[in-house]
Amino acid sequence: MSTLKKWLIKNKFSFIGGVFGAVLGFLYWYFVGCSNGSCAITSSPVNSTIYGALMGILIVGIFKSEKNNKDAGKV
Repeated sequence: MSTLKKWLIKNKFSFIGGVFGAVLGFLYWYFVGCSNGSCAITSSPVNSTIYGALMGILIVGIFKSEKNNKDAGKV
C-alpha cells in the first residue's frame, strides 16, 4: 500500500472536512462574496476556498478522538 493511500485512510475525516469546507468557502464567495475587493477573504475565490478548507479541517479536528494518548493524563 502506498504512503499516500495510508495517509488518506488515516486522515480521511480531516480530508473530507477540508473538501467540504473548500466547497462551502467557494459557494460563500460565489453567492455572498465581496464585490469591491476590500474584503481580505471573500474578495477572491482562492482565498475563500482555502479559508473554508482550513476551517473544515479544524472543525473536524475538534471532534477527532486521540486513540494513542489514552494515558496522557495519568500521573
